[in-house]
Amino acid sequence: MLLGRILDEKFASLYRAGKIHGGVFIGRGQEALSVAVGQSLRKGDIFAPLIRDQAGRLAFGESAVDAARTYLGSVLGPMRGRDGNVHRGRPKEGYLPMISHLGAMIPVVNGMLLARRFKGVTGVVGATCLGEGGTSTGAFHEGLNQAAVEKLPLVLIVANNQYAYSTPSARQFACRSLVDRAAGYGVEGHSLDGTDLTACLETVGEAVANARAGRGPQLVVARLLRLCGHGEHDDAGYVDLKLKQSTMGRDCLKVAEEYLLQQNWVERETLVVWRNEATQKVEEAVAKAQREPTPDPYKENWCALASRHLVEGHGADTPEPEDT
Repeated sequence: MLLGRILDEKFASLYRAGKIHGGVFIGRGQEALSVAVGQSLRKGDIFAPLIRDQAGRLAFGESAVDAARTYLGSVLGPMRGRDGNVHRGRPKEGYLPMISHLGAMIPVVNGMLLARRFKGVTGVVGATCLGEGGTSTGAFHEGLNQAAVEKLPLVLIVANNQYAYSTPSARQFACRSLVDRAAGYGVEGHSLDGTDLTACLETVGEAVANARAGRGPQLVVARLLRLCGHGEHDDAGYVDLKLKQSTMGRDCLKVAEEYLLQQNWVERETLVVWRNEATQKVEEAVAKAQREPTPDPYKENWCALASRHLVEGHGADTPEPEDT
């Protein structure tokens, strides 16, 4: 959580300094839920993160320098400097590059889970995250229905952060709680306080364990508040003050730190040491990425299709492109 928060803050700082092209989308207020997802998965699982899942990406195994490389356009990054910010991943390792069409990663994860079933691979879980706004899309309903029919080990995480960009929840859906939609598809539903790290670890961990045990898709809905704008270009002036002052407006990182102190598991001095260590790690990662080369358009050999021979102008004997 701490490393994800500091890394996000560094990217926001670089954006304001004009060092990053494109948008920066940070996960302030959602780190407890995010890190619980990455922490609950294991090697061989599939993870399709949301734009605010920096903490979850790190917990799933992404390095800070890979994140920095993507934002700063380094040719050594997972996307080789061709695509910025959150559209990064390593598909061979089950870590999928997200796309901005909300809900669209559900059928992608379903397809990967089905492929593993056809190959006889067992014990794999696929998790994907989206905001509550994504639950109104056709992809969400079709994807969840397909997963339920096929009894896929899908864990669908919904961060109900109260706003789909600037549209409040009351204008997005009319049901009492989004978790009620689980029953409509015949899947298990879980509801939790997304500002409480302990609750996130327990509930998400239980959902992942259920899916791995063959109990089919799991829908997890977390109540929280996005403590920032949709992106760094957005001042979030539309957020209701009452929400900010409610328990949903708590900073999950501070809540977790206070819990550690109350349990006498750490001293305040230790928290300072952890923050300093995380800050140093982030500074080193960014400095490294800034020293690395950016793509040379005259040497690029990238292909939009996995099968290069299908591209007009390329011969059938042209070597396949390298995976990203």
